[in-house]
Amino acid sequence: MNTVFRKKRTRAKIHGTSARPRLSVHISNMHITAQIVDDDTGKTLAYATTIGQKLTGTKTEKAALIGKAIADKAKKANIKTVVFDRGAKLYAGRMAALADAARKEGLEF
Repeated sequence: MNTVFRKKRTRAKIHGTSARPRLSVHISNMHITAQIVDDDTGKTLAYATTIGQKLTGTKTEKAALIGKAIADKAKKANIKTVVFDRGAKLYAGRMAALADAARKEGLEF
């Protein structure tokens, strides 16, 4: 299945508000990026990525570190609950590791 269609189908059902913003996750072959977005105003509230960092370990371990980092930044921005947007990726492996790490740090979705 084409990933563009899967991403559009996922995004059609998800919308972040100021009360419950969207946690958007992108995982490429090299890097992992997570951002918390308020879709009503179109602003990014928190952002974490592996780009430009010297992280060691497997990509799954890096995803867990990014999940922990985005949850910490969400706490600083006074965000407790989010809507999880996995994009075109399936909820397994690295995506699940990132989500579990964010949940462990107190982020609810």
